[in-house]
Amino acid sequence: MKVRFSPLDALLVAMTVIWGSNYSLIKSALADIPPLAFNGVRLAVASTLFLVAIKGTGVFGRSADTRPLAPRRLTRRDWSGIAALAVVGQCVYQLLFISALARTSVANSSLIIACTPMFVALMTAALGQERVSAWQWAGTLLSAAGIYIVIGGGASVSRASIAGDLMMLVAVLCWSASTVGARPLLARHTPLVVTGYSMAIGTVLYLLFAWPAMRTIEWREVSARAWWAIALSAVFALCVAYMIWYTALQRIGNTRTSIYSNMVPVAAMIVAWLWLGEHLAASKLAGAAAVLIGVALTKVQPAETPVPEPA
Repeated sequence: MKVRFSPLDALLVAMTVIWGSNYSLIKSALADIPPLAFNGVRLAVASTLFLVAIKGTGVFGRSADTRPLAPRRLTRRDWSGIAALAVVGQCVYQLLFISALARTSVANSSLIIACTPMFVALMTAALGQERVSAWQWAGTLLSAAGIYIVIGGGASVSRASIAGDLMMLVAVLCWSASTVGARPLLARHTPLVVTGYSMAIGTVLYLLFAWPAMRTIEWREVSARAWWAIALSAVFALCVAYMIWYTALQRIGNTRTSIYSNMVPVAAMIVAWLWLGEHLAASKLAGAAAVLIGVALTKVQPAETPVPEPA
Protein backbone atom coordinates (compact mmCIF):
# COMPACT_ATOMS: atom_id res chain seq x y z
CA MET A 1 0.00 0.00 0.00
CA LYS A 2 1.05 3.61 -0.44
CA VAL A 3 -0.11 7.08 0.58
CA ARG A 4 -0.65 9.50 -2.28
CA PHE A 5 -0.64 13.28 -1.93
CA SER A 6 -1.06 15.82 -4.71
CA PRO A 7 -0.91 19.61 -5.19
CA LEU A 8 -4.66 19.59 -4.53
CA ASP A 9 -3.97 18.28 -1.03
CA ALA A 10 -1.78 21.33 -0.42
CA LEU A 11 -4.62 23.57 -1.55
CA LEU A 12 -6.99 21.76 0.83
CA VAL A 13 -4.57 22.42 3.69
CA ALA A 14 -4.57 26.11 2.69
CA MET A 15 -8.38 25.98 2.73
CA THR A 16 -8.37 24.72 6.32
CA VAL A 17 -6.07 27.57 7.34
CA ILE A 18 -8.44 30.06 5.71
CA TRP A 19 -11.50 28.60 7.45
CA GLY A 20 -9.62 28.26 10.75
CA SER A 21 -8.64 31.94 10.64
CA ASN A 22 -12.14 32.94 9.57
CA TYR A 23 -13.53 32.29 13.06
CA SER A 24 -11.42 35.14 14.46
CA LEU A 25 -12.43 37.43 11.61
CA ILE A 26 -16.13 36.80 12.20
CA LYS A 27 -15.85 37.26 15.97
CA SER A 28 -14.07 40.60 15.51
CA ALA A 29 -16.77 41.89 13.13
CA LEU A 30 -19.78 40.73 15.17
CA ALA A 31 -18.95 43.36 17.79
CA ASP A 32 -20.09 45.97 15.23
CA ILE A 33 -22.53 44.10 13.00
CA PRO A 34 -25.26 41.56 13.94
CA PRO A 35 -24.63 38.02 12.63
CA LEU A 36 -27.39 37.95 9.98
CA ALA A 37 -26.38 41.33 8.57
CA PHE A 38 -22.67 40.48 8.54
CA ASN A 39 -23.32 37.25 6.69
CA GLY A 40 -25.68 38.96 4.25
CA VAL A 41 -23.06 41.50 3.20
CA ARG A 42 -20.21 39.02 2.83
CA LEU A 43 -22.42 36.62 0.84
CA ALA A 44 -23.48 39.46 -1.46
CA VAL A 45 -19.84 40.45 -2.02
CA ALA A 46 -18.77 36.85 -2.70
CA SER A 47 -21.69 36.17 -5.05
CA THR A 48 -20.91 39.29 -7.05
CA LEU A 49 -17.28 38.21 -7.44
CA PHE A 50 -18.37 34.74 -8.56
CA LEU A 51 -20.81 36.09 -11.17
CA VAL A 52 -18.17 38.48 -12.53
CA ALA A 53 -15.70 35.56 -12.78
CA ILE A 54 -18.26 33.39 -14.59
CA LYS A 55 -19.06 36.20 -17.01
CA GLY A 56 -15.37 36.89 -17.63
CA THR A 57 -14.22 33.31 -18.13
CA GLY A 58 -17.26 31.62 -19.68
CA VAL A 59 -18.33 28.08 -18.84
CA PHE A 60 -14.93 26.50 -19.29
CA GLY A 61 -12.81 24.32 -17.07
CA ARG A 62 -11.56 20.79 -16.72
CA SER A 63 -13.30 17.57 -15.95
CA ALA A 64 -12.39 15.26 -13.09
CA ASP A 65 -9.81 13.50 -15.29
CA THR A 66 -8.36 16.90 -16.37
CA ARG A 67 -9.70 16.79 -19.94
CA PRO A 68 -10.84 20.22 -21.19
CA LEU A 69 -14.56 20.85 -20.94
CA ALA A 70 -16.34 22.53 -23.82
CA PRO A 71 -18.83 25.31 -23.03
CA ARG A 72 -22.01 23.64 -21.86
CA ARG A 73 -25.42 25.13 -21.36
CA LEU A 74 -27.19 24.52 -18.10
CA THR A 75 -30.24 22.35 -18.63
CA ARG A 76 -33.49 22.58 -16.67
CA ARG A 77 -32.31 19.59 -14.65
CA ASP A 78 -29.01 21.34 -13.92
CA TRP A 79 -30.80 24.48 -12.74
CA SER A 80 -32.98 22.34 -10.46
CA GLY A 81 -29.87 20.82 -8.91
CA ILE A 82 -28.22 24.21 -8.49
CA ALA A 83 -31.40 25.58 -6.91
CA ALA A 84 -31.41 22.67 -4.43
CA LEU A 85 -27.78 23.40 -3.54
CA ALA A 86 -28.66 27.07 -3.13
CA VAL A 87 -31.47 26.34 -0.70
CA VAL A 88 -29.82 23.58 1.36
CA GLY A 89 -26.10 24.29 1.09
CA GLN A 90 -26.13 28.06 0.94
CA CYS A 91 -29.27 29.67 2.39
CA VAL A 92 -30.38 27.20 5.10
CA TYR A 93 -26.81 26.23 6.00
CA GLN A 94 -25.68 29.84 6.37
CA LEU A 95 -28.76 30.80 8.41
CA LEU A 96 -28.25 27.90 10.80
CA PHE A 97 -24.46 28.19 11.01
CA ILE A 98 -24.29 31.89 11.86
CA SER A 99 -27.23 31.60 14.29
CA ALA A 100 -25.69 28.56 15.99
CA LEU A 101 -22.37 30.34 16.54
CA ALA A 102 -24.23 33.02 18.51
CA ARG A 103 -25.92 30.41 20.74
CA THR A 104 -23.25 27.84 21.52
CA SER A 105 -19.54 27.62 22.21
CA VAL A 106 -16.74 27.27 19.69
CA ALA A 107 -15.81 23.94 21.33
CA ASN A 108 -19.32 22.55 20.90
CA SER A 109 -19.46 23.82 17.31
CA SER A 110 -16.10 22.27 16.44
CA LEU A 111 -17.08 18.87 17.82
CA ILE A 112 -20.35 18.86 15.87
CA ILE A 113 -18.62 20.01 12.67
CA ALA A 114 -16.18 17.12 13.15
CA CYS A 115 -19.10 14.81 12.30
CA THR A 116 -19.11 16.14 8.71
CA PRO A 117 -16.80 13.48 7.20
CA MET A 118 -18.83 10.69 8.80
CA PHE A 119 -22.12 12.09 7.50
CA VAL A 120 -20.60 12.56 4.04
CA ALA A 121 -19.18 9.04 4.00
CA LEU A 122 -22.52 7.54 5.07
CA MET A 123 -24.47 9.53 2.46
CA THR A 124 -21.91 8.75 -0.24
CA ALA A 125 -22.02 5.02 0.50
CA ALA A 126 -25.83 4.99 0.70
CA LEU A 127 -26.12 6.63 -2.73
CA GLY A 128 -23.44 4.42 -4.25
CA GLN A 129 -21.37 7.40 -5.47
CA GLU A 130 -18.12 5.99 -4.07
CA ARG A 131 -16.87 2.91 -2.29
CA VAL A 132 -15.68 4.03 1.13
CA SER A 133 -12.69 1.86 2.01
CA ALA A 134 -11.78 0.53 5.44
CA TRP A 135 -8.79 2.89 5.49
CA GLN A 136 -11.07 5.86 4.86
CA TRP A 137 -13.44 4.82 7.67
CA ALA A 138 -10.46 4.37 10.00
CA GLY A 139 -9.04 7.77 9.06
CA THR A 140 -12.42 9.45 9.53
CA LEU A 141 -12.93 7.98 13.01
CA LEU A 142 -9.34 8.71 14.09
CA SER A 143 -9.57 12.34 12.98
CA ALA A 144 -12.88 12.74 14.86
CA ALA A 145 -11.19 11.37 17.99
CA GLY A 146 -8.36 13.84 17.46
CA ILE A 147 -10.82 16.72 17.34
CA TYR A 148 -12.25 15.59 20.68
CA ILE A 149 -8.76 15.57 22.20
CA VAL A 150 -8.03 19.06 20.83
CA ILE A 151 -11.17 20.85 21.99
CA GLY A 152 -13.42 18.29 23.68
CA GLY A 153 -12.52 19.49 27.16
CA GLY A 154 -14.18 22.83 26.54
CA ALA A 155 -17.41 21.34 25.24
CA SER A 156 -20.50 20.92 27.39
CA VAL A 157 -24.21 20.48 26.93
CA SER A 158 -26.54 22.81 28.81
CA ARG A 159 -29.93 24.39 28.45
CA ALA A 160 -28.20 27.56 27.28
CA SER A 161 -26.38 25.82 24.43
CA ILE A 162 -28.77 23.06 23.36
CA ALA A 163 -30.60 25.25 20.81
CA GLY A 164 -27.31 26.29 19.22
CA ASP A 165 -26.01 22.73 19.27
CA LEU A 166 -29.10 21.44 17.46
CA MET A 167 -28.87 24.27 14.92
CA MET A 168 -25.23 23.41 14.25
CA LEU A 169 -26.08 19.71 13.86
CA VAL A 170 -28.74 20.50 11.25
CA ALA A 171 -26.31 22.91 9.56
CA VAL A 172 -23.71 20.14 9.31
CA LEU A 173 -26.33 17.79 7.83
CA CYS A 174 -27.21 20.47 5.25
CA TRP A 175 -23.55 20.99 4.35
CA SER A 176 -22.99 17.24 4.07
CA ALA A 177 -26.06 16.79 1.87
CA SER A 178 -24.99 19.65 -0.42
CA THR A 179 -21.47 18.20 -0.63
CA VAL A 180 -22.82 14.84 -1.81
CA GLY A 181 -25.50 16.44 -3.99
CA ALA A 182 -22.96 18.54 -5.88
CA ARG A 183 -21.16 15.54 -7.39
CA PRO A 184 -23.57 14.94 -10.33
CA LEU A 185 -23.40 18.63 -11.26
CA LEU A 186 -19.60 18.68 -11.02
CA ALA A 187 -19.45 15.78 -13.47
CA ARG A 188 -20.99 18.06 -16.11
CA HIS A 189 -19.95 21.59 -15.13
CA THR A 190 -17.01 23.43 -13.62
CA PRO A 191 -16.70 24.19 -9.88
CA LEU A 192 -16.87 27.90 -10.72
CA VAL A 193 -20.31 27.56 -12.31
CA VAL A 194 -21.75 25.21 -9.68
CA THR A 195 -20.41 27.26 -6.76
CA GLY A 196 -21.08 30.69 -8.24
CA TYR A 197 -24.67 30.17 -9.35
CA SER A 198 -25.70 28.22 -6.26
CA MET A 199 -24.20 30.88 -3.98
CA ALA A 200 -25.83 33.72 -5.92
CA ILE A 201 -29.28 32.13 -5.72
CA GLY A 202 -28.75 31.18 -2.08
CA THR A 203 -27.68 34.73 -1.26
CA VAL A 204 -30.89 36.20 -2.70
CA LEU A 205 -32.89 33.82 -0.51
CA TYR A 206 -30.70 34.56 2.51
CA LEU A 207 -31.14 38.31 2.12
CA LEU A 208 -34.90 37.90 2.49
CA PHE A 209 -34.21 36.85 6.09
CA ALA A 210 -31.29 39.20 6.73
CA TRP A 211 -32.77 42.38 5.24
CA PRO A 212 -34.68 43.50 8.39
CA ALA A 213 -31.43 43.38 10.40
CA MET A 214 -29.46 45.09 7.64
CA ARG A 215 -31.91 47.99 7.41
CA THR A 216 -31.46 48.97 11.06
CA ILE A 217 -27.66 49.38 10.88
CA GLU A 218 -25.96 52.74 10.49
CA TRP A 219 -23.44 51.48 7.95
CA ARG A 220 -21.43 54.71 7.98
CA GLU A 221 -20.62 54.07 11.63
CA VAL A 222 -19.31 50.55 11.05
CA SER A 223 -15.59 50.39 11.86
CA ALA A 224 -12.91 49.87 9.26
CA ARG A 225 -11.94 46.67 11.08
CA ALA A 226 -15.41 45.22 10.46
CA TRP A 227 -15.32 46.20 6.77
CA TRP A 228 -11.93 44.52 6.40
CA ALA A 229 -13.34 41.41 8.08
CA ILE A 230 -16.26 41.35 5.62
CA ALA A 231 -13.94 41.77 2.62
CA LEU A 232 -11.39 39.17 3.72
CA SER A 233 -14.05 36.66 4.75
CA ALA A 234 -15.92 37.10 1.46
CA VAL A 235 -12.84 36.78 -0.75
CA PHE A 236 -10.99 34.02 1.08
CA ALA A 237 -13.46 32.04 3.25
CA LEU A 238 -16.20 32.04 0.59
CA CYS A 239 -14.65 32.54 -2.85
CA VAL A 240 -11.20 30.95 -2.57
CA ALA A 241 -12.01 28.23 -0.03
CA TYR A 242 -15.29 27.23 -1.70
CA MET A 243 -13.55 26.92 -5.06
CA ILE A 244 -10.92 24.64 -3.51
CA TRP A 245 -13.64 22.56 -1.81
CA TYR A 246 -15.74 22.04 -4.95
CA THR A 247 -12.69 21.43 -7.13
CA ALA A 248 -11.56 18.74 -4.71
CA LEU A 249 -15.03 17.17 -4.73
CA GLN A 250 -14.77 16.97 -8.51
CA ARG A 251 -11.23 15.58 -8.61
CA ILE A 252 -10.80 13.30 -5.57
CA GLY A 253 -14.35 12.63 -4.33
CA ASN A 254 -16.53 13.29 -1.32
CA THR A 255 -14.85 11.25 1.40
CA ARG A 256 -11.27 12.32 0.78
CA THR A 257 -12.32 15.97 0.53
CA SER A 258 -14.60 16.10 3.57
CA ILE A 259 -11.97 14.68 5.91
CA TYR A 260 -10.08 17.96 5.58
CA SER A 261 -12.87 19.78 7.41
CA ASN A 262 -11.54 18.13 10.58
CA MET A 263 -8.27 20.02 10.11
CA VAL A 264 -10.04 23.38 10.52
CA PRO A 265 -9.94 23.36 14.38
CA VAL A 266 -6.29 22.31 14.22
CA ALA A 267 -5.54 25.19 11.86
CA ALA A 268 -7.44 27.57 14.16
CA MET A 269 -5.38 26.32 17.12
CA ILE A 270 -2.10 26.88 15.27
CA VAL A 271 -3.18 30.34 14.10
CA ALA A 272 -4.08 31.27 17.71
CA TRP A 273 -0.66 30.02 18.84
CA LEU A 274 1.23 32.00 16.20
CA TRP A 275 -0.82 35.23 16.30
CA LEU A 276 -2.16 35.34 19.85
CA GLY A 277 0.53 33.43 21.69
CA GLU A 278 -1.91 30.87 23.10
CA HIS A 279 -0.34 27.93 24.94
CA LEU A 280 -0.27 24.55 23.18
CA ALA A 281 -0.73 21.71 25.66
CA ALA A 282 0.72 18.28 24.96
CA SER A 283 -2.80 16.82 24.74
CA LYS A 284 -3.70 19.30 21.99
CA LEU A 285 -0.59 18.39 20.04
CA ALA A 286 -1.50 14.71 20.39
CA GLY A 287 -5.01 15.44 19.14
CA ALA A 288 -3.65 17.40 16.19
CA ALA A 289 -1.36 14.49 15.35
CA ALA A 290 -4.35 12.11 15.42
CA VAL A 291 -6.24 14.38 13.00
CA LEU A 292 -3.29 14.52 10.60
CA ILE A 293 -2.76 10.75 10.73
CA GLY A 294 -6.48 10.28 10.12
CA VAL A 295 -6.28 12.47 7.02
CA ALA A 296 -3.28 10.48 5.80
CA LEU A 297 -5.11 7.17 6.30
CA THR A 298 -7.90 8.27 3.95
CA LYS A 299 -5.27 8.53 1.23
CA VAL A 300 -3.96 5.00 1.61
CA GLN A 301 -4.35 3.09 -1.62
CA PRO A 302 -3.51 -0.58 -2.16
CA ALA A 303 -0.32 -1.16 -4.05
CA GLU A 304 -0.82 -2.16 -7.64
CA THR A 305 -0.27 -5.88 -8.17
CA PRO A 306 2.40 -6.36 -10.82
CA VAL A 307 1.24 -8.18 -13.92
CA PRO A 308 3.43 -11.26 -14.51
CA GLU A 309 5.41 -11.36 -17.69
CA PRO A 310 4.20 -14.00 -20.20
CA ALA A 311 6.35 -17.11 -20.23
